[in-house]
Amino acid sequence: MSDARGLTRQQMCDRLAMEFADGWIVNLGIGIPTLTSNCDFGDKAIIFHSENGVVGYGPLAAPGREDMHLVNAGGQHVTMNPGSAIVHHADAFGMIRSGRIDVTVLGAYEVAENGDFANWKMAGQKGGGIGGAMDLAACAKHVFVAMEQVTRSGRPRLVERCAIPVTAKGVVDLVITNYGLFEITPEGMALKEIAPGVTVDEIKATTGCSLIIPHEVPTVRMRG
Repeated sequence: MSDARGLTRQQMCDRLAMEFADGWIVNLGIGIPTLTSNCDFGDKAIIFHSENGVVGYGPLAAPGREDMHLVNAGGQHVTMNPGSAIVHHADAFGMIRSGRIDVTVLGAYEVAENGDFANWKMAGQKGGGIGGAMDLAACAKHVFVAMEQVTRSGRPRLVERCAIPVTAKGVVDLVITNYGLFEITPEGMALKEIAPGVTVDEIKATTGCSLIIPHEVPTVRMRG
């Protein structure tokens, strides 16, 4: 669960969605990122892409209104927008590998201060599958991450170096957590915006790497 003083998971996705440009093709990872398709984009035309071949889908389906044959890559039931399409799995990956995805929003277990991230294998876990995350991380024009600030045991997810197998190196642009918005810069990880009710000291205490922190940190921007 998100910290009551911070951002909800939907608010986290709403904030990242504000960074999308009109006409972008957007891929959403399993977990928190899937909530991004529920966002209000106003006049922007955003095309959601899923590895299983659903292109142009809309918000998650409301309970009782699910089409049993229509799901995203995580198996969640979605709705379809005008002009949407169902394509072959290979064509969906062809879109990824040809560089047509403007941004992928992924979940993660850890993000390092240099933009490395790990999202497919937890410490001590046997097996694990990297899935489409490797292709997305390598080929998408932008990589955003949405995750909780700390693990269930209270350990930081923002770290100096990833301690578990890395999905891709140096690719993350932005990270949103329930505590704030962080940007990976050439100088390191920077705190850009802070969640309501959260203090800078709390962010420092729950972050496992050095942070670039401005003198005044604005509150996380929200639509409306």
